[in-house]
Amino acid sequence: MATEQTSRLEARLPASIYDTLKRAAELQGRSLTDFVVTAAHDAARRAIEEQAIIRLSAADQQRFAEAMIKPPAPNTALECAKRLHLENVEVR
Repeated sequence: MATEQTSRLEARLPASIYDTLKRAAELQGRSLTDFVVTAAHDAARRAIEEQAIIRLSAADQQRFAEAMIKPPAPNTALECAKRLHLENVEVR
């Protein structure tokens, strides 16, 4: 089994925050390092996942649903682009 390479992270923080983190780690029976790394990793994953979510207002949700149910007719420029694309696609 391969071991993942590790990297070092240092941080300076107010003593009050350090004490809070240390106390929370102790309450969970974990080392301060394990507590901080796990909490930071969870927060980072949530931040990344939230970026991938598209949020729509109720009105935008309604417009989206209507467009999915009854899509608008393609305009002339779109039809022309589609025709040119299909004419130039290589057959594999």
